[in-house]
Amino acid sequence: MIFFTLEHIFTHALIAIFFYIIRIRTFFRIFLFFFMIFFTLEHIFTHISFSIISIVITIYLITLLAREIGGLANSSEKGMLVTFFCITGLLVTRWIFSGHLPLSDLYESLMFLSWSLSIIHRIPYFRNHKNTLSAITTPSVIFTQGFATSGLLTEMHQSAILVPALQSQWLMMHVSMMILSYAALLCGSLLSIALLVITFRENRQTFPKIQFVNQRINFLQKTYCLSFRNYHRHQLIQQLDCWSYRIISLGFIFLTTGILSGAVWANEAWGSYWSWDPKETWAFITWTIFAIYLHTRTNQNLQSTNSAIVASIGFLIIWICYFGVNLLGVGLHSYGSFPLTSN
Repeated sequence: MIFFTLEHIFTHALIAIFFYIIRIRTFFRIFLFFFMIFFTLEHIFTHISFSIISIVITIYLITLLAREIGGLANSSEKGMLVTFFCITGLLVTRWIFSGHLPLSDLYESLMFLSWSLSIIHRIPYFRNHKNTLSAITTPSVIFTQGFATSGLLTEMHQSAILVPALQSQWLMMHVSMMILSYAALLCGSLLSIALLVITFRENRQTFPKIQFVNQRINFLQKTYCLSFRNYHRHQLIQQLDCWSYRIISLGFIFLTTGILSGAVWANEAWGSYWSWDPKETWAFITWTIFAIYLHTRTNQNLQSTNSAIVASIGFLIIWICYFGVNLLGVGLHSYGSFPLTSN
């Protein structure tokens, strides 16, 4: 009787263990299946967006050389829209798989920066329904995405668990605002740099003026008018100056919001609002430079070229704040160039 009872218990135990193993294997297979789906989707979105943005750059170069091909401009805008949705799909995929907003390491921040740049790129198009400044702002998208895709190690592409210090609701607010500000300020600074290039070339070269052919009339014989090329350059300079001011103003608002939210988060995490570590110091320098830019815009004598010089300096300052400080590996924000994993 005892032997029969033990045999019965042992049999049921084996059956329970068998089904438990089957459940574990099934769960593992399901997890592996979804992991492969997310990995495949991420791979597809990354390569499609990078390929399309490369084609868009080529189209912009062609349209700059041959303006009569009007249909290519519409194709380039559609390509940028497809790129935006592909990067959005990539970020959403990583968000679902990791369980947090994809802003935890350098790769994710670069992809989010590309996504932000593609949004800022569309602002002039929404206003005028014709984005003539795309050839200036689009290369920044392919640079950031190309560096994230090909310039970083493959290990840095893997999504990881957040360290305890970053498991906060302020992560979304602070980091997203800072990267959005970087995108807006970079685009606005690029437009200012283009303005300086065109202005300096115009000052160095004497553009031809068109003289009326009718030599019989004396007052027309000595009359000159600006050529269409000069008029187009003047209009382009005005557009660059106007849109650089608007986009930099938007980026300055994002930057101010990001710095303030970061100060509140720092007080909760580290017990002080400001520590003057390298990242915070350069963020303050960036804020100061663009505050000076906005101040120069209030003076008509300092607008256009002078303010563009300040914005061009800010372009370099932004990259030092975003990339250069991380290379030092010191300070409370030194984790930026490495994946934020916890063992």
